[in-house]
Amino acid sequence: MAADGPSEEIAEARLSASIIVLRDSDEGPEVLLVERNPAQRFMGGIWVFPGGAAHHEDGSVRRTAVRELEEEAGISLPQEAEAVRFSRWITPVGAEMRFDTHFFVVRAPEGAEPEVDGVECVDARWQRPREALHAGESGELKLVFPTIRHLEELASFESVEETLATARARRVMPVQPKVLRHGGVARVLMPGDPGYGG
Repeated sequence: MAADGPSEEIAEARLSASIIVLRDSDEGPEVLLVERNPAQRFMGGIWVFPGGAAHHEDGSVRRTAVRELEEEAGISLPQEAEAVRFSRWITPVGAEMRFDTHFFVVRAPEGAEPEVDGVECVDARWQRPREALHAGESGELKLVFPTIRHLEELASFESVEETLATARARRVMPVQPKVLRHGGVARVLMPGDPGYGG
């Protein structure tokens, strides 16, 4: 039976939010990453930015991001904290679980240190984006494509303020990668890549 066709059901993308928490260091900005519990069926053992699915009572995706940061990493943002929308990613069609995720960037509260909940997340670390990418390449950290792409962009900024200023000035458009499979090998295409529109 063909994998594609008009009868194929497309899973609805569930609204969610992630928050990229940054702090300045002498060697450049550091980002907070948390390790999802390896026992979890979905993305177990993967290092990600704190985040999760939106709840009706959240009222906004920004509030979802703030709540998830509190629940997963034990960091509470002050009322005046500026969480700026940074990007929006939609899981490719064909995935069993799909999310419409709004990413926010925020400056870490002074002296904030993560305390993982031990249920959803089991570890956390502050790390410069470039170092996190190297750790992913070496196998020290398990990273997924959206996290890698965000870390690559974050690595280009020299301060938290530069990151926030970039987020304030940009027009956030949804990004929906496509996954092409040939001979058992999956290749991820981004909008604008050759073959994306085919």
